[in-house]
Amino acid sequence: MPGVTPLAERLHRAGLDAIVPDWPVSPRVSALVTTRHGGVSAGRYASLNLGAASVGRPGGDTADAVRENRRRLRAVLPADPVWLAQVHGSVVHRADGADAQACAAPPVADAAVTRTPGVVLAVLTADCLPVLLADRDGSAIAVAHAGWRGLAAGVVENALRALDVPPSRVAAWLGPAIGPGAFEVGADVRDAFVGACADDAGAFAAKGNGKWLADLYALARARLARAGVPAVSGGGACTYRDAARFFSYRRDGDTGRMAALAWLR
Repeated sequence: MPGVTPLAERLHRAGLDAIVPDWPVSPRVSALVTTRHGGVSAGRYASLNLGAASVGRPGGDTADAVRENRRRLRAVLPADPVWLAQVHGSVVHRADGADAQACAAPPVADAAVTRTPGVVLAVLTADCLPVLLADRDGSAIAVAHAGWRGLAAGVVENALRALDVPPSRVAAWLGPAIGPGAFEVGADVRDAFVGACADDAGAFAAKGNGKWLADLYALARARLARAGVPAVSGGGACTYRDAARFFSYRRDGDTGRMAALAWLR
């Protein structure tokens, strides 16, 4: 639309390094994933840490730094994000009607959905997989925090159902997550998937001594395909390997959080 500053340009003006998804959706759908650059946090949280859970811990980030980081992000958004209290589960928060604005207390959920323009959905990650979903016509969007527990529990499928559109009309985009060469897991994790669907065995590579390398991207793509979603983009960036650009809990332990956000214009 004439007079509307492109999102990438707004991010540049705000001094924020972020990834803008390239996916086949209506121009009504806007989305981005932050990186660790563009904020004021220091040390292991440097520099755009958006995770408030790190505040108050011994050696943790400061409330002022997280507040300033969120203020800088807010400058490129149409509203305050609807932050979630994430618990590696499969509950979806519906941010419509009375819940369409940012909540005073973050709802306990690992995904969110909206049909209301201007409502900004958000999930925080630092190795877990952020999954963005949209009706390609721009009538509804969802975001999901999909670590292995959430994927196994059905958070992506629940978010798809909450969109309430035929899966054939949905596009998905997979954001930065720990890659298949770095995500070592035990047999319990493999069993959680392969026990439910034998086809998921291809997402695990044996490492020996009862350990496996898991491919979160492949697991998410498989679930989306089985759910009937034809268009899946993104994937491939590894938060663990790229310490210069991404936070990684598996690599660093206590660390910052990136945000994956989506909203309707």
